[in-house]
Amino acid sequence: MPSPAPLLLAAWLALPLAAHADVYMKVEPDGSVTLTDEPRRGFERIVATPGPASGGKSPIGGTGMAVPAADTGSLPYAPLVAAAAVEHDLPEALIHAVIRAESNYDPGAVSPKGAVGLMQLMPDTAREMGVADARDPADNIRGGARYLKRLLGMFGNDVGLAVAAYNAGPGAVARSGGTPPFAETRRYVPRVIEHFERLGGRRAGRMS
Repeated sequence: MPSPAPLLLAAWLALPLAAHADVYMKVEPDGSVTLTDEPRRGFERIVATPGPASGGKSPIGGTGMAVPAADTGSLPYAPLVAAAAVEHDLPEALIHAVIRAESNYDPGAVSPKGAVGLMQLMPDTAREMGVADARDPADNIRGGARYLKRLLGMFGNDVGLAVAAYNAGPGAVARSGGTPPFAETRRYVPRVIEHFERLGGRRAGRMS
């Protein structure tokens, strides 16, 4: 049965990554969002269970997403980013792009809202991602990469939507049916995408 978006979304985010099944979303005429785990007319699949052929990975051009970009090796924390990219099957360039936009590589950065560290993890997100010390670069990058991977899975590997959700929260993206109309998020998404593509990431869009 379909459930109201905030409740189902919160329940889905609380599950272990391996437990996620297909999730379908529909934006109603009044702007509300309905999610269900059953395919229905008018619903778009936003989470796909990896098939056996993919080995649980989301491919880019037939290979896993953990594709190192040629320009990332000399960047700060490159070994930690490379390890997180392999662990969570992400492009190194995308992790670096988020770090650059979030903290400009300052591990001690703390936002006015309480986000901490290189990837600016909020306390609740850090706990959910298993981060013991958000000020520790390795722990922060690992947790941020895990969260980014989860968001990509939620939004059909659409980089723009995943990045928007990283900034504004997945609920805001689901309710908007796209990038939320927040000034901060509207500035944030193009900045991350620009960094991503400049670092050698493939042209941003839907990773499939």
